[in-house]
Amino acid sequence: MKTNQSKMPVWISLVAGLAYFAALPGYAANVLNRVSVAEGPNESQVIKIIMKDTVEAMPVSFTTSNPHRLVVDLADTTNSIGRVVESMNSATIKNYQVVQAGERTRIVFNLNVPASHELRKDRNMILVVLQGATMKADAGMPASAPAKFAAASSQREYGIRDVDFRRGKNNEGRITISLSDPGVGIDIQQKGRAIQVDFLNTTLPGALQRRLDVADFATPAQLIETFEQGKNVRMLVTPKGRWDYSAHQTGNQFVMDIRSLDDPSLAKSEKPIYSGEKLTLNFQNVEVRAVLQVIADFTGLNIIASDTVSGNVTLRLKDVPWDQALDIIMRAKGLDKRASGSVIWIAPRDELAAKEKQELEAKKSLADLETLTTRSYRLNYLRADEALAVISGESRSLSGSQETATCSPSSTGIQADVTSGGSSGSTTSGQSGNSANSNNNVNRVLSNRGGASHDLTTNTLVVTDTLERHTAIEEVLKGVDVPSKQVMIEARIVVADDTFSRDLGAKLGFQGSGKSGDTKFGLGTYETSAVGATTGVTAAAPTTNVNLGAAGAPSLGFTIFNASTAAILSLELQALEVDNRGKIVSNPRVVTTNLRPAVILQGEQIPVVTPGSANAPATTTFKDALLCLLVNPQVLNNDSVILNVEVTKDARGAQVGDNVAINAKRIKTQVRVNNGETAVLGGIFEQTLRNDTDKVPFLGDLPVLGNLFRSNSKSDTKSEMLIFLTPRILQDDLLSGR
Repeated sequence: MKTNQSKMPVWISLVAGLAYFAALPGYAANVLNRVSVAEGPNESQVIKIIMKDTVEAMPVSFTTSNPHRLVVDLADTTNSIGRVVESMNSATIKNYQVVQAGERTRIVFNLNVPASHELRKDRNMILVVLQGATMKADAGMPASAPAKFAAASSQREYGIRDVDFRRGKNNEGRITISLSDPGVGIDIQQKGRAIQVDFLNTTLPGALQRRLDVADFATPAQLIETFEQGKNVRMLVTPKGRWDYSAHQTGNQFVMDIRSLDDPSLAKSEKPIYSGEKLTLNFQNVEVRAVLQVIADFTGLNIIASDTVSGNVTLRLKDVPWDQALDIIMRAKGLDKRASGSVIWIAPRDELAAKEKQELEAKKSLADLETLTTRSYRLNYLRADEALAVISGESRSLSGSQETATCSPSSTGIQADVTSGGSSGSTTSGQSGNSANSNNNVNRVLSNRGGASHDLTTNTLVVTDTLERHTAIEEVLKGVDVPSKQVMIEARIVVADDTFSRDLGAKLGFQGSGKSGDTKFGLGTYETSAVGATTGVTAAAPTTNVNLGAAGAPSLGFTIFNASTAAILSLELQALEVDNRGKIVSNPRVVTTNLRPAVILQGEQIPVVTPGSANAPATTTFKDALLCLLVNPQVLNNDSVILNVEVTKDARGAQVGDNVAINAKRIKTQVRVNNGETAVLGGIFEQTLRNDTDKVPFLGDLPVLGNLFRSNSKSDTKSEMLIFLTPRILQDDLLSGR
């Protein structure tokens, strides 16, 4: 069982877990005789672990950060000094515990501050050099010590074979160093805005001593410098922005990842999030099963490793969550895990996949032998034939009849559904090889042995299948047997016109007569009036010599008559100014169900008579002048509505002979509108400006007097049409009138 760490310190759980096996008999290859702590150079602590015999292999060690502690595991070792709890008067070490579990002895050092450590062996003695973090003078916080991945031997030189940089899947910069040996000592620390990595007692080929500009990879890393520094090789990595890094070593591969903390895509990435307690691991060619045992002791989880888990691993991790460390180990050895509560089963990936495949095949074989059960499902909102299509793997839109709607005044009525006749509908079965289901078998909710039928009179679906499939059918029907949303679509068609016209004109007439000797002459607008002037006959109304008046306009005129000369002068002034403004608002609205078209229209049909001939009688046809709203809505899950809409506003126009013109205004479009909001679908604005002048040549151009010989007409006509649309999703209480 996992220990409740909120009530018991972690180190106590580790010790208690090992003490459980203390009484078990076993054979150990070495014996722990004594543990001592002494002061070392540069304020370090030197821990001497004295064994009975020569130490053949380095022990396993790891550190944790909260609380700070160092754990040293001595494999195949018995404890001759018994269980020890020793308190220390040191700035770095608080106390240490020694306990034996079976053939393994563990020493747990509880630390006051974070510290780095190095392990060395000398005949029958193991030396642990512990370097505690110094205190920052300005902040009073422990300064981070360099992360030492391993202690390199001063008697041997190592080498770096390759330096590679790549961009990771989550935009992190990944630096991979190929080492000549897993035992290369590596120190990592942050220097200002750069990361400094030292490879101890290591040489670097001349081709790899270079400066890499990796800014074009769009990662936090900008510059990588690799060069020799005395007996070591130093690598400086310069990132940008806010960043974090992690490093690990697997075998001869040292990997450092630099991640950005400013990238908003990290929150949406599929990268696993590790939340386990951080620890530091330093394994040199240790069995994988031993490493898994260390993680199990650290976490208190039950880890079961398959018999096929084998091999050794060299792994060095610094302050990484334990679950990330477990993933790194599994990736390095081709393993995978399955978790169930506090139990984790670890095995090779192929073995896990094979076992899961066997379980599925056994489950499928059992389903082929399971007894079939028949159940009936009473549906509330979904038609039974449509539900049958859903569980059979068909699309719901393919089932049933789809009504159509058009802006036509002819009423066709509602078509009868041929599938609703009789008490039962169609039947589908997996054994019948229904061709409609052959292409969609993967989407079937029914099993291959199952079948279903429907009854539209009671809207019931009858299904025969296994109990497991009945559970799946219930879940599917629960999700699709829901009331369809209903929408009220309201349109406003506004047609406004503004007409202004002004006409100015004059009519001028003169009639007179004269005599020269025996010759008489007359002047008039035409021959009859001229003859009348010579004979003394005067027309009742003066005739017009210049007729440039405004049609239909009010007039103001006067006449001058000279009886002695029988001369008549008449003048008529006409002026007209018209200002017309009008607005027509049409407001159709209609309610329909989601994905069902609807139409509402109003108007007139204008008869048009076509004259007949000797062989054919006259015929009468009708032209539509309608106001029509045609919509097909689709309600989205966020309460937005996609509308396929057509709006028509036709009206009677001018008379053309025996026929009537139709003024057509219409729009057809698709638009997405939020519930309750109003969208402007479109508009047409039209303006006509005219300024016309009729005049007598030459006389119409005279100043002042020219107004008597010309007519001016000015007009300004404006017409505008706007179409607004507002969808409203109706709630159940609105539909019921509550």
